[in-house]
Amino acid sequence: MALASEAKSKTISQFRVHKTDTGSPEVQVAILSQRISELMAHFKSHAKDHHSRRGLLQMVARRRRLLDYLRSRSPERYKTLITSLGIRR
Repeated sequence: MALASEAKSKTISQFRVHKTDTGSPEVQVAILSQRISELMAHFKSHAKDHHSRRGLLQMVARRRRLLDYLRSRSPERYKTLITSLGIRR
């Protein structure tokens, strides 16, 4: 379940650090958060889809590693990111 290209480009433009940025931790976390929320909605109607649940857990772990990296490198960027995404940590 990949994101629609217009939704992904909108997310990238919202969280990018500079004009040609597509791979900063902020952008990666925002895209992962969007994919995680879509999968959570998927599990409301498909509770026994365990193969997708494994992918969800991998995405959550990857997002956590990126957030830990961002918190260690730049705490102010970390705080603004989690407040804008609504991630509680």
